Amino acid sequence: MNPQEAWNIAFSQLEIQLDRASFETWLRGAVFLGCTEDGSYRVGVANTYARDMLQHRLYREIRRVLGDVLGDRVELSFEVNKLETVSATDDELPLFRLLNRQPEAPANEVSAPIYQQVSRPQRPDLPESELNPRFTFDRFVNNQANRMTYEAAQAVAEHPATQYNPFFVYGGVGLGKTHLLQSIAHACRERHLRVIYIPSEVFTNDLVDAIRQRTTAMFREKYRSADVLLVDDIQFIAGKESTQEEFFHTFNALYTYNKQVVLASDRPPTDLHTLEDRLRSRFAGGLVMDLQPPEYETRVAIVKMWAQERNIELPLNVAEMIAEKARANIREMEGVFNQLAATTHLSRRPVTIEMTENALVGYRRPRHHQLTMARVLTATAEYYHFAVSDLVGLRRTARLNQARQIAMYIAREVTMASLPQIGDAFGGRTHSTVLHSCNKVAHDLPLDDMLRTDVAAIQAMLLGQD
Repeated sequence: MNPQEAWNIAFSQLEIQLDRASFETWLRGAVFLGCTEDGSYRVGVANTYARDMLQHRLYREIRRVLGDVLGDRVELSFEVNKLETVSATDDELPLFRLLNRQPEAPANEVSAPIYQQVSRPQRPDLPESELNPRFTFDRFVNNQANRMTYEAAQAVAEHPATQYNPFFVYGGVGLGKTHLLQSIAHACRERHLRVIYIPSEVFTNDLVDAIRQRTTAMFREKYRSADVLLVDDIQFIAGKESTQEEFFHTFNALYTYNKQVVLASDRPPTDLHTLEDRLRSRFAGGLVMDLQPPEYETRVAIVKMWAQERNIELPLNVAEMIAEKARANIREMEGVFNQLAATTHLSRRPVTIEMTENALVGYRRPRHHQLTMARVLTATAEYYHFAVSDLVGLRRTARLNQARQIAMYIAREVTMASLPQIGDAFGGRTHSTVLHSCNKVAHDLPLDDMLRTDVAAIQAMLLGQD
């Protein structure tokens, strides 16, 4: 039996054995390309997302079926089948169609650049993303440290794609990145521009759905026909090869057609080490601005604004107490204010300093904000009698895996590090790996006495160092 016949038989059996959705989405259209020198089967697929899914999720099943057909163990490799892609001829491309019909302009007449003349698809019937009505420029209380970032965002909203493109904002948790992006979105919509604001996870989910439902053309039309595309938490596309590739082409299409791109992340582009170089270079090629934590006076002003919006009489000393109590970020401070607002609403009494003290008596500002990833790694390694290099390395044993997952869980609980930052500290693991580890430990804690003992002991070691 030659390799092509073996693949054909295995392919037919896979169509029966796999569920219909998996086969139709990932394997339909796969073709046998040949064998490598070592006898591995090369299989061509339609796109990188199908390649990744077959390589990492369905590889064992496909190898098992093909091995049964051949009666021997076999290895496979999946690659994008470039021979199957259909490319348009030069005459069919929009740019060449435009050039063919361009009349020769008089020597003294200056025409608009070609990229501004190429028509873009318009889909006003496509559903738009929802925006928070509270996230506007009027409600963004900026401080001296963030004044330039705020003014740059306003300039982007007033003149999209003319001054700062792309516009990249970065900063820690709860400092106003989402607020600033949605402020730009609100302002651009008021000017009747087509705006799409999304977290990066939505972009990934839309891409998966488009591939599964064979609607990638509509997916691309949706995003590439936007006048302004704003993507929040762009760091979360790191490690997702197909998402990065699709976003790369989306970014290029929007930039080429003079459309505005706005991005937000917890780190500057140069620190997104798990992101492809070609994306990092494009992100860094625009205006990169940061958001700093608000100083004391700004925090007081924000609390007073919240009180005014909710018709709460808030004495100045109460606003100062809240601003002093929550220093880390705006989101933390808002939680404290909401706790006080709920107390005064339920008690039906005006706000006093005594009420504020009672309302905040259970509040604990995290005392672990100075703990570092290095200290978490050191404490966990010491507790389990491992070396730190074992926790961040590639070696896998049951005991080492559990120690590594516990260290990730504790790091998320007691440090200010984001999921990608934790992944970087653990040898460049993806944020999805970190999230899985944290969720597993959180799920097992109520059920496993030994696990609770270990986690508590490591946390006690860290508290003793703090």
